[in-house]
Amino acid sequence: MSEEIDSNVLRKFEISHRVGRGAYGIVWEATSKKTGHVVALKKIFDAFQNNTDAQRTFREIMLLQSLKHPNIIKLINVYRAINDRDIYLTFEYMETDLHSTIRANILQEIHQKYIFFQILCCMKYLHSAQLVHRDMKPSNVLINSDCLVKVCDFGLARSLTSKGAANSQVLTDYVATRWYRAPEILFGSAQYTTGVDLWACGCILGEMISCKAMFPGHSTMDQIDRIIRFTGYPSSQDIEAVKSPFARTMLESVSHHKAIKFETAYPKEDRDKLHMLDKLLRFNPKHRLSADDCLKLKWMKDFHCEDDEPVAKVPITIPLDDNQKLTMREYRSALYRFIQKKRKSAKSKIKRRRTRAKNM
Repeated sequence: MSEEIDSNVLRKFEISHRVGRGAYGIVWEATSKKTGHVVALKKIFDAFQNNTDAQRTFREIMLLQSLKHPNIIKLINVYRAINDRDIYLTFEYMETDLHSTIRANILQEIHQKYIFFQILCCMKYLHSAQLVHRDMKPSNVLINSDCLVKVCDFGLARSLTSKGAANSQVLTDYVATRWYRAPEILFGSAQYTTGVDLWACGCILGEMISCKAMFPGHSTMDQIDRIIRFTGYPSSQDIEAVKSPFARTMLESVSHHKAIKFETAYPKEDRDKLHMLDKLLRFNPKHRLSADDCLKLKWMKDFHCEDDEPVAKVPITIPLDDNQKLTMREYRSALYRFIQKKRKSAKSKIKRRRTRAKNM
């Protein structure tokens, strides 16, 4: 997990400073020597060390190069590492993230509303493309000084149009941060859809309101208990809706609680905002509003405009079946082929532009 940058990358970029480091990699602010543009340079450590990491890397890069939305981080380029283990990505540069912004306690009401509007626009587009992000949390919501939002980290995203019925897919590699997991995930359901993202969005909104995590569970059962204390003990119908054979047994050890009244918990908050929160933090995924429906709620009236909320024209998928895990080498080879193809395409475009310029 070296912080050194490969020479082939250093030839292209002037490194300014380190922005952050996590379990999977490190990010620097850098300037392109060719264009002068400031970018975020991300080095993913051991991107192909096992099948799961290799799949995650391949999935994120393939999805990002297909997703076109103003509130999704733009992947600019991909570079091979000399050691064939790491990989480098360049993104448009964003100054901070929502986690840091919330902790700084600087968000006014209008900022919260505009940020959440953009998050919902991203979810509307993503879900129309039949994709589930599955790792929505404040640190994956990037923000710049103009309060523009870009959602990032699509390594856990999954298509709902993979081979086989969407509702029958066994989605076993869900390892997102526990605090933002929907009840159906906590109960081990393998049949879930876009509702998991909307629950996480509700957690994000609640965190903007209170400046602290809504459900900071220490374990799965502690997480469930904290949620039940907030939503109230679920009805039989609600338990059935999470589609987990383990739900009833797990709930036997959870105390019965009545749902918290949002107006009591947050007496100084806008009622329309609390109505939004209520529509997202529903135990039953069938009772959560879609992103599109949320945008039509009263709290969003200052920004909502159907024409400015694009949707995907067709479902977006990656070129390899996501339900079939390949070997590390197969993912790496497929990714290298993509890099080579993209590079050839870029060179071909430059050549055509130069030819047209000469003929003018």
